[in-house]
Amino acid sequence: MSTIISPKSNFSGPIVVDPLTRIEGHLRIEVEVQDGVIKDARSVGTLFRGLEIILKGRDPRDVQHFTQRTCGVCTYTHALASTRALEDAIGVTIPRNATYIRNLVLAMLYMHDHIVHFYHLHALDFVDVTSALLADPAKAAQLAASISPRPAKAEDFKAVQDRLKKFVESGQLGPFANAYFLGGHPAYYLSPEENLVATAHYLEALRVQVLAARGMAVFGAKNPHTQFLVHGGVSCYDALTRERIAEFEGLYRQTRDFVEQVYIPDLLMVASKYKDWAGFGGTKNFLTFGEFPGDERKLDTRFLKPGIIWNRDLGTVAPVDPGKIAEHVRHSWYEGEDARHPYEGETAPAFTFMGDKDRYSWMKAPRYDGEVMEVGPLAQVLVSYAQGQAEVKPVVDTVLKALNVGPEALYSTLGRTAARGVETLVAARQAEKWLDEFKGNIGSDNKIVEDCDIPDKAEGVGFVGAPRGGLSHWIRIENKKVANFQLVVPSTWNLGPRCAQGKMSAVEEALVGTPVADPKRPVEILRTVHSFDPCIACAVHVIDGRTNETHTFKVL
Repeated sequence: MSTIISPKSNFSGPIVVDPLTRIEGHLRIEVEVQDGVIKDARSVGTLFRGLEIILKGRDPRDVQHFTQRTCGVCTYTHALASTRALEDAIGVTIPRNATYIRNLVLAMLYMHDHIVHFYHLHALDFVDVTSALLADPAKAAQLAASISPRPAKAEDFKAVQDRLKKFVESGQLGPFANAYFLGGHPAYYLSPEENLVATAHYLEALRVQVLAARGMAVFGAKNPHTQFLVHGGVSCYDALTRERIAEFEGLYRQTRDFVEQVYIPDLLMVASKYKDWAGFGGTKNFLTFGEFPGDERKLDTRFLKPGIIWNRDLGTVAPVDPGKIAEHVRHSWYEGEDARHPYEGETAPAFTFMGDKDRYSWMKAPRYDGEVMEVGPLAQVLVSYAQGQAEVKPVVDTVLKALNVGPEALYSTLGRTAARGVETLVAARQAEKWLDEFKGNIGSDNKIVEDCDIPDKAEGVGFVGAPRGGLSHWIRIENKKVANFQLVVPSTWNLGPRCAQGKMSAVEEALVGTPVADPKRPVEILRTVHSFDPCIACAVHVIDGRTNETHTFKVL
């Protein structure tokens, strides 16, 4: 096991990271440090958008085109949640081939999102890019060949090193400029050769994520913001040709190969050097809606099963009851004190001031049966592992064995990052089965949409196991128009504020107990927050509690 973060800091005082970057959107993290350890934390969503207000009075068929603009990364998931909500309100069962297509596009999104997260949003919390200049390219090639079945050549790593050297000598590090904390930070553990391998694959992943995006566009027409979903199924009849399906299959296989031969080996390489992070960043309760359905409106038909784990008890997986979900606003910048079920949710902004310790975030605080829940890949992997799912449990066991840790290590920043890789690999492998079944079904049944009308009055919910976690859209229709709409998104579950009972959100809970080696370069905060993959962007400010000095720097 690697040495626990050292040297220990004796710093006490507040640290403010605002905005926290390498995420989607705008996030501020406030922590109180005592003797080098975080004792209190607040997660502050600093941007108000009001999508729910915009949707009122609109045609329910238009909703997906607004909601998928919620995010510029995982846009398809919001379109899918909105479409499923409308289909639930209508009561329609969509054609089987439409479900295959939706699942295949979502599997590509899983690979895209998780590759981008590991390499481009999270890796620089662990990888010292400039250290790669000290590496021996021949040894780096030997290392890469030892962890992956792919051939590795010293000249390829030398070429990456030469490119990096030009960046450094020019004073412009390109994609790595201000990306993390330079200058021998004690919390970075990788060798120069490991840093060179990771840096080379960081650059390669920039190209691979394009392949996954193109794969989504084969059926989705474009990416981001797909255009193929309709209530009742999908509309991509032009993609039902042998040529288009072969195009998708080629892009899928290239992306899957990268996941199996590069992403997972790199994940294990990095994780093996940061096993001390199996002791930080944990939470207690976990919720997943599952994903990849057989029947779109039945959670229990999903390949990745829904479920709840209470208090880290892997011996029992409780069922999900949507009636127990409520959103709190007591500590948010909204009017009211009461928690509401999403069907009855309100979005009435009431800003106080930045730095308020009482009402301090634009995010609401979802709770399940009154309790804090972590959603996301870790929740999904834990639920699947606890149920002994054949496609998941062996992968988790392989990862635990490779790292020489037990299941208890999953409840951590390290475990959360590892679970994301497990989920990616499982979805990538299962997609081949769906693709084969889909190809076998084409010709005998080409129906991909069911005609259906908008009801005068109805309500429905769409659940999606998005790459970032449990997503749900709740719609109430009156006079064929949207009377109310609420989005309960993964980042509100994980990164919202306290609830009416004062219970911390998942990320606030996870930050408490984390040591901070250098308050001027608080990479430890970034590691845990980034492990949740928040959906935020550019300068970080750290206040020294003793001198009131403000340290300003960028983390892109």
